[in-house]
Formats: sequence, structure tokens, C-alpha cells
Amino acid sequence: MSNSDSKPARTWRPRTQAVRGGLSRTNFRETSEAMFMNSGYVYDSAEEAEASFDGTLDRMVYSRFKNPTIAVFEQRLAEIEGAPACRATASGMAAVHAALLCQLKAGDRVVASNALFGSCHWIINELLPRYGIERVFVDGTDLKSWEAALSRPTACVFLETPSNPTLEIIDLAAVCDLAHKAGAKVVVDNVFATPILQSPLELGADIVVYSATKHIDGQGRCLGGAVLGSTEFCADILGPFLRNTGPCMSPFNAWVLLKGLETLDLRMERHCSNALKLARFLETRGEVARVLYPGLESHPQHDLAKRQMRGWGSIVALELKGGKQAAYDLLNGLDLIDISNNLGDAKSLITHPWTTTHQRLSPEDKLSMGITEGLLRLSVGLEDGDDLADDIAQALES
Repeated sequence: MSNSDSKPARTWRPRTQAVRGGLSRTNFRETSEAMFMNSGYVYDSAEEAEASFDGTLDRMVYSRFKNPTIAVFEQRLAEIEGAPACRATASGMAAVHAALLCQLKAGDRVVASNALFGSCHWIINELLPRYGIERVFVDGTDLKSWEAALSRPTACVFLETPSNPTLEIIDLAAVCDLAHKAGAKVVVDNVFATPILQSPLELGADIVVYSATKHIDGQGRCLGGAVLGSTEFCADILGPFLRNTGPCMSPFNAWVLLKGLETLDLRMERHCSNALKLARFLETRGEVARVLYPGLESHPQHDLAKRQMRGWGSIVALELKGGKQAAYDLLNGLDLIDISNNLGDAKSLITHPWTTTHQRLSPEDKLSMGITEGLLRLSVGLEDGDDLADDIAQALES
């Protein structure tokens, strides 16, 4: 591949990086990024093969380790995020798993926010203790809880902000400062905010993880994940873990996700404007007990969100007064909005976390996260906002 198109991308603004970051054309001079679907590579000599495997020669040896299409995706996302390095994975949960397990060992201690996606909670609560790793959960919005938990040496901190599904906002700068004093690396799941709306590394985080399946693809086409951090972490700590455990991204998925990055900024602008409009509309409805959206003045951490985010995101949580039956009635009455556990899609999607994404948690754990039987998570898409409001109104009224 030619590197003649690799400009000094650090001088570009994020919108330009999203379209051209990491671009490396072949000798055919294609407009769109090339897709390399091969699994392996050939060598001109046995000596070249040896040098490739012992690290003397930096080149592609196997697509589980490195692939030209995946490399472009990693470089582009790193440039948008402002991260030194990025490694792609097969899914968002593969990214979370790898970011944690690559740096933890028996006897280590992990502190995590309580409000987590169901599978993230399972990894922290169920998987880590099997390997002799202590885990402590805290109220992510309470700095005193973080301070108490981080008064002891800690290997790693894991958190989501905004959280899934109740959109809690955590003070990243303050938590990172406490974590670093305890010797911990901070891993932030930034999937709800995307790199467009929030930059955890600038606020002190060490590692950022994404489910690229969500907004980065944004059209429900493929799975993918990413881990971003320092060059040393991605090469020396994360790299061997990924190389030898194999949660690699498909080159085809990397190519699709590259196309998603090109329009991410534009899509997030519409997502955010639609979501704020719907959140304000839902606050006027008598059937709704509460609306959770960082852009609303009524959100408990609205002022914090203003300080550390550049926009409010695509997710709105609403709790209906009638509990589970009222939630089901609304879901079943929708005509335009689809029932789905995915999010960040061009199409608006809604789910009932109590019985879907967080079903396997105990009722006590759900309630401790603010998830009630009447809570719904709405992923606001790119449709006309008035049509979305009309659809919710007729479902509530019916």
C-alpha cells in the first residue's frame, strides 16, 4: 500500500479526520478505501518470513494480528478520538473484555460504577471474581463513594458516562484524579457520547472503549468494537492479548465502519436535536413519571454534562406511571418506532431494559441502577422529530 495519501492528520479538524484520516491508497488509486478480505500474506523468502515474525520487519503477517482495512479504521478512529493508538475488536463486549483482562491478574482490585450495561456488569461482577480479582461497585454520581472505594490501591476503574440505560453522568476529571492516586488505570465506555460529544482522554481517562456497532456504524449493519489508549498500552499490553485470544474484527466490518465514521458528525447532530425535542415533549405528558436526558434542566447532572460533553446524545430514558403494563402498552402501540435492544441506529428504537438488556440482573441490582419495571430506553433516530413525537403520542393515547 502507498503512504502518499497519509497527510499530517493531527493538523486536521475532527470532521476532516472522519473522512480522510488514515487513508492509504493502493497503486490503483481508488477513491474509497480498499477492502482486503484476505486472511494471510506471502513472503518473498524464508528470511523475510522470519524477520516478519520476530519483529525485525514491520509488515502484515496474518489478519488476526493486522489487516490493511482494519488498520485504516483504527487509525481514523484514533485521530477522531485524539488517541495515540487504537485496536479494533469483533464487538463492543470484546473490547470491554480485552481492555480489562489484558491488564488484570489474580489479587488485583477493580472499582466500577454501579450503573452499567448488563453484559459489562456481568464481566465485573461474575467473571472477574472467578480469576481472583476483587470488584467493588459504587454510586457513580457520588464522589464520596469513589473517594472511599479508591482509598486503597486499585488496579483498574471501569465506568460508563452517560450510563446505560439511566443516563447517569459521572465527573470524569474528578474520578480520574482519585483513580490515579490509587494507582488505577481508568477505562471509560464512551458509547453513548461517541467521540463527537465527549473526549474522556482529555479529562484524564487512560483507555476508551466503544461498541462500534452503535453510532459508529449507525445503520444496524455489522458488529464491531474498539479500544483506544496510549501507544505503549495498545502495543505491549493489549496487543499480545488480542493477538493470542483472537477477538479480531472482520475486514468487511472494518470497511463498513469506515463508511460510518465519514457521516458520524452529521448524524450525531440530528440525533441530538431529535432527542432533545422528544425529551421536552415527553416532559409534558401526564402518563410519564420522569424523563432522563442530559440536555434537560431537570436531569440531576445537567450542569456536569454541560461541562464535559459537547452535546447530549441520542438516548432518552422515560419511566411510565403505570409500571410494566403501561410500558408494554406503549411499546405495542407504536407504529413508527421499532422495538429493539440495539441503539445508535438511523431508525428510532425502543426497549424495556427490565426484561431485555438487564433481564439477567436481580431485581435488587436493577433497582439500585434506577431501572424500574416502567422504564423504557429510547434510541432516537434520524427521522423527522415531529413524526416521532406523533407516534409516541398516539401510542400513549391508545
